[in-house]
Amino acid sequence: MGKRKILKLLKVISLSLGFVFLTMLVLSFTSLPYWGIYRLAQTDFKFKPELIVIMGGSGVPSQTALMRTYHAANLAKQFPYSSIIIALPDDLNDSVSDIQKMKQELRIRSVNNPVFFETKGTNTRSQALEIKKILHSDLQKKMIIVSAPEHIYRATQTFKRIGFTAVGGYPAFEKDLSLSLDFDADELGGLRIVPDVGKHTQLRYQFWNHLIYEIRLLREYFAIVYYKLEGWI
Repeated sequence: MGKRKILKLLKVISLSLGFVFLTMLVLSFTSLPYWGIYRLAQTDFKFKPELIVIMGGSGVPSQTALMRTYHAANLAKQFPYSSIIIALPDDLNDSVSDIQKMKQELRIRSVNNPVFFETKGTNTRSQALEIKKILHSDLQKKMIIVSAPEHIYRATQTFKRIGFTAVGGYPAFEKDLSLSLDFDADELGGLRIVPDVGKHTQLRYQFWNHLIYEIRLLREYFAIVYYKLEGWI
C-alpha cells in the first residue's frame, strides 16, 4: 500500500472517529443514553422464582458486585423460598475470595436463602451452561437473573437459548440522589475566573453519566452482535 493510500485511510479513520465522538457528545446532553440502557433492561416475568442467579461482576468491593448483591437481597426477601446461585470465576477454597464475600454481603442483609456457587464460567454463555449442569438440566426451573441493566437482555436470552423455559431479569439500577446539588460559586469564594456552573447539574453530572452509559451501550451491543453471530442468543 502506497504512502498516499495510507494517509487517505488514516484521514478516513480520523474523520470517522471524530464523527462518532461528536455524536456521543451531543447525545450525552439528551436522555437517549439512559433509555438505551432502560430498553435492554426490560423483561417480563409473572412467576415466583425458584432460583435467583447473580451474575458476578468485578471483585468485592466494587460497584457491580455490591449493586447486584443489594438488589438480589431485596429480591430474596420477596421470595424467601428461592435458592441463590452466585456466578463468578473464583477459588472456593479461599475463605476471603470475592464470591465468598458476595455471599457474606447477602448474609449481612439478612438473607437466609440457600446460596450455591458457579465458579467455572468465564462469560455469560459458559456460566449459563455451568448452571445448567448444577441444576442437572432441570430446564423447567423458574429463575430470575440479577445483573447490570444493559446485560439483562443478553443474559436472559442466553439462558433461554440453552433450553430454560422460565427466565426473567432483575436489573441492578443505581438510585439517583434526591437532594439538590446546586451551589453558588460567589458564596464559596475562589478566583472566579470560570463561569458559575453551580446550578447546571446536567453539565456537572448528567452529561458525564450519559457519556458512561453510551460506552456501556456500545460494549453491550458489540457483545449482543457477537452472541447472535455465534448462535448463542
